[in-house]
Amino acid sequence: MSANIAIPSILQIGAGALGEIAPTLARLGCANPLIVSDAVLARIGLVGQLTALLDAAGIAHALFDGTEPEPSDACVMAGVHALLAGSPRGPFDAVIALGGGSVIDTAKVMAVLAASGKTIREIAVPAIVAPVGLPVIAIPTTAGTGSEVTRVAVITEAANDEKLLCMGPGLVAAAAIIDYELTLGLPPRTTADTGLDALTHAIEAHVSAKANPFCDQQALAAMRLIGPNLETVYSEPQNRTAREAVMLGATLAGIAFSGASVALVHGMSRPIGAHFHVPHGLSNAMLLAAVTEFSLAAAPERYAACARAIGFADAGDDVGAAHARLMAGLNRIVAALEVPTLSGFGIDRARYFGMIPVMVEQALASGSPGNNPRVPTPVELAGLYEAVWG
Repeated sequence: MSANIAIPSILQIGAGALGEIAPTLARLGCANPLIVSDAVLARIGLVGQLTALLDAAGIAHALFDGTEPEPSDACVMAGVHALLAGSPRGPFDAVIALGGGSVIDTAKVMAVLAASGKTIREIAVPAIVAPVGLPVIAIPTTAGTGSEVTRVAVITEAANDEKLLCMGPGLVAAAAIIDYELTLGLPPRTTADTGLDALTHAIEAHVSAKANPFCDQQALAAMRLIGPNLETVYSEPQNRTAREAVMLGATLAGIAFSGASVALVHGMSRPIGAHFHVPHGLSNAMLLAAVTEFSLAAAPERYAACARAIGFADAGDDVGAAHARLMAGLNRIVAALEVPTLSGFGIDRARYFGMIPVMVEQALASGSPGNNPRVPTPVELAGLYEAVWG
């Protein structure tokens, strides 16, 4: 079976890549972009770095910095209105997304909705988002979501606290500028959560029912880069070698899961994030070990390959030993990166357990659990939600 792979047509990767923003706009034939970011990045100066480069090149620009950490439909629509309003120079001809996955997801969906006139519900799975809208230049400031290279975006529909998964070639950025230097100031918690998100992407892409030889190579390479360096970037935030490795690993993991899909961890994670406002990478980390243990027997060789790629197991370990070392390694790294349980996060127990039937329904509806090596029944899925509580 063939695999459909879609990535940005322009990838600028490495230290100082942000300095290529003006040539990148020129390659796309654009000269009046709207920058999409958030207030925190504006306050700490990263937006200023970008605008200084645009000013030096004589490129007009405007800023929408009203994005949210877990973007809602209301936030996206505010961005759509800003995009449609244009600037004194006329209509915007590009969108520059500077930020983490939430910012990039917001910008990609803004561009689609502004051109199509549709609602987020109308473009959500099972719909396929067709190529429409302005070109998006994605500039990640975290090493985690891989949104800069994926055809995926996740937006919360606030009315019912449901995270809607949107997919299709129309959500592939036109260009991605991947500069690990933008992550040097990340706080440890963000570093841990986004890094564990990237590790989850790589593992799930490799064990997915939609795995394919191309994405396998990206996933395994991502694990080799992230595994030995994630604890280092957490404890040594200015370690440039480790930062570069994790940033590249996150991008490769994004390519991998965009072409092979994620699985049960992500399916379970989205409802937790929507209903209890747990950051996406953190909720993945809370689930990763339990879901892996549940799934091991259904893809023994592939999970063993993950253990070896991450560096938990040795090349000579048999499958059983590799599985044991994978579980021990995942539990150890989650502890080292101080990932709390759902209980430790402060979620009300009665409300959480009361929401399990709804979360089971929403997780299954997303389609991601169907890609898992072991597809859970609704009863099994409810049991997993109960098991990860504390």
